[in-house]
Amino acid sequence: MQRGDSHARKEAVEVVNRDGAGSVLLLCEHASSHIPARYNGLGLRDEDRLSHAAWDPGARAVSLHLSQALDAPLVASRVSRLVYDCNRPPHVASAMPDRSELVAVPGNFGLDAAARQERVDTVYAPFCQAVSDIIAARKQAGLQTVLVTMHSFTPVFFGKEREVEIGVLHDEDTRFADAVLAAADALPHRQIERNKPYGPADGVTHSLKIHGLANQLANVMVEIRNDLVATPQEEEAIAEEMLTLLRPALAALAAERGQDA
Repeated sequence: MQRGDSHARKEAVEVVNRDGAGSVLLLCEHASSHIPARYNGLGLRDEDRLSHAAWDPGARAVSLHLSQALDAPLVASRVSRLVYDCNRPPHVASAMPDRSELVAVPGNFGLDAAARQERVDTVYAPFCQAVSDIIAARKQAGLQTVLVTMHSFTPVFFGKEREVEIGVLHDEDTRFADAVLAAADALPHRQIERNKPYGPADGVTHSLKIHGLANQLANVMVEIRNDLVATPQEEEAIAEEMLTLLRPALAALAAERGQDA
């Protein structure tokens, strides 16, 4: 890799615990609300720059706790999803949305092909390459890998309250999602649901497809309602709850493969 390419990747992608030997690889596509200076704030109102439209509050913090507890590598985007949503393919409008729920994004109005390609090259491609490099290295090292992508969602969407607290999402491969949901009885105080508040029909399983399914990795996408992770203490508590779901699911998957958990 050329020095300039390396610098560009560092600006776009955060990699934590790259050589973690646990069985999980964590992704956090919406970890940051940062908008690089070259995009002039996308013309957003001040109150929208740190809103849930720009990122997934709490998702990175919970992911960091999980990374430490599970000895898991973590790949997180350093750039707001309003610049480029790394959980969307380049050809769809939602990759660079001109509106997110009630938030207008003037800097995304009428983007031409060159402008869109610049974001693909500087935000999306480095993120994907970082994930691919870790998967390849883990395969070479003989490590089993389960892909877990971490997100948060707003409690109220277009004026409608959402009762679900933790969503367990999957695409065609349901193996790991099934195992996670099987552990849900351990958290009887939580409203935990399958493919809520989004599902494959909403186009949210892109990362699961290109990094999980394409590499034949068991995978799951986790959505946490962001009012549950509003403080550092809550982030840590929810991370512990996620471990309550993930650890038995990982053990079940390993047992299926005839391995130690």
